[in-house]
Amino acid sequence: MAEVVGYDVERSHEVLTPEALEFLGGLERAFGARRRELLARRAVRQAELAAGERMLTFLDETSEVRDADWRVAEAPADLRDRRTEITGPTSPKMAINALNSGAYVWLADHEDANTPTWSNMVGGQVTLRDATRGSLTFVSPEGKEYAVTAARPATVVMRPRGWHLDERHVLVDGAPITAALFDFGLYFFHNARELLDRGSGPYFYLPKMESHLEARLWHDVFAHAEAALAVPSGSVRATVLIETLPAAFEMDEILYELRAYASGLNAGRWDYLFSIIKTLRDCGPAFVLPDRNSVTMTAPFMRAYAELLVQTCHRRGAHAIGGMAAFIPNRREYNVTMQALKKVREDKDREAADGFDGSWVAHPDLVPICTEAFDLVLGDRPNQVERQRDDVKVLPDDLLDVRSAPGSATRAGLESNVRVSLRYLEAWLGGNGAVGLFNLMEDVATAEIARSQLWQWARNGVTLADGTVVTHRLVCEAIDAEARAIEWEIGPETYRRGRWNEVRDLLVRLATDDEFSDFLTLHAYSLVD
Repeated sequence: MAEVVGYDVERSHEVLTPEALEFLGGLERAFGARRRELLARRAVRQAELAAGERMLTFLDETSEVRDADWRVAEAPADLRDRRTEITGPTSPKMAINALNSGAYVWLADHEDANTPTWSNMVGGQVTLRDATRGSLTFVSPEGKEYAVTAARPATVVMRPRGWHLDERHVLVDGAPITAALFDFGLYFFHNARELLDRGSGPYFYLPKMESHLEARLWHDVFAHAEAALAVPSGSVRATVLIETLPAAFEMDEILYELRAYASGLNAGRWDYLFSIIKTLRDCGPAFVLPDRNSVTMTAPFMRAYAELLVQTCHRRGAHAIGGMAAFIPNRREYNVTMQALKKVREDKDREAADGFDGSWVAHPDLVPICTEAFDLVLGDRPNQVERQRDDVKVLPDDLLDVRSAPGSATRAGLESNVRVSLRYLEAWLGGNGAVGLFNLMEDVATAEIARSQLWQWARNGVTLADGTVVTHRLVCEAIDAEARAIEWEIGPETYRRGRWNEVRDLLVRLATDDEFSDFLTLHAYSLVD
């Protein structure tokens, strides 16, 4: 049995039952060692890239998989139409708003839009248990009541944490359980049968994978879980986020490994940009990205990624789901809101025209915008999987052509990266993983781009548009200047009550250490709870 060492959370006894903990222990003992081996393989590949011993390309050893004709399992009824998906954490109020939003799918996020405090992780499981049974309600501190009232609530697709993270509040044989297995296992244990009885099923978004071997591990986890709980084989459906550069070269193979369970791929654009920086960080100035806000989906290498994803999915009978438009409405500023809505509509129009079957939004006000864009293309059809995109021809160099990105590195871009990183990290340490900053929705993925760009620019001595060379000293000066600006903005007392000094020190380390930290959450997790 798994051992809980976390603090008491309200209603935790409803999800951390002896039977559930026994199930979690079985998952960790069956798959924990394989997971650690696969993480070690990531490190080996990164070392080979850094040494110039290899470059990413399509795999020779899996060419037969790419060339063969095969298709993934048919989508269940409530996953055939996914034209609008809303994402967000699993706090009760956010969950109710998402379920009522009019979106076809709610990505119930235990990953990038969520700080993994113990209360968030356990409370999120309670929320999902209630949502599954139609009993989710919430009363705000002001007395406002929330309930799920939509005639057709959004279908729930749960996103566990990535393979790289541990859940330190639960031990198996004295060691922390794999966070992905904890998140998946509790949700599956409590809800799989109930969901099937209600005409749905246990559906998942799988993040941060870097190879088809990691997809094979998920396949085996699903098969094990179904057998252990006598759930019909093939009940699980999984959508994989293609949000790492290595995974972009193995889309076919990832779908193949999961073909009994796969329902689609998602273009996780923000983590993908972060992964480009992280993966190619030691490959020289040719792979340095300009200001993060200037790299849009219209950049040639991003177009290649998106179109290859659509082509791959549709050839295999899977859904292609577009990525997040980070703009959010500002109801206090009409002009800002109109500009944001225009950019979101342009983004969704482009995705629908490219062949995507649906896309993401982060705010209920954007659901109609996304839905209208896809309605124009889909009409009464649930998707456009039949559109094969045989015109797409993507070569490895097309995915690696970072130099084709428009824009340049600027002082404004550097200062924006510092501004976002500091403010997001302070909110994240406070338990909030989805933060509206400067009319953009920031989560771990966008914060990762910001902090990794600081590291990349300093590492490569990038010359900014004004002629300034980026150094560690320049980055530290920018961080200190922004910290002083925040203190002035919120007042010294509020500043001291926050965790700004911890955040300042963390960002300096992430941006200037000789060794690049693969994930900021690996460091920041030690500072929560």
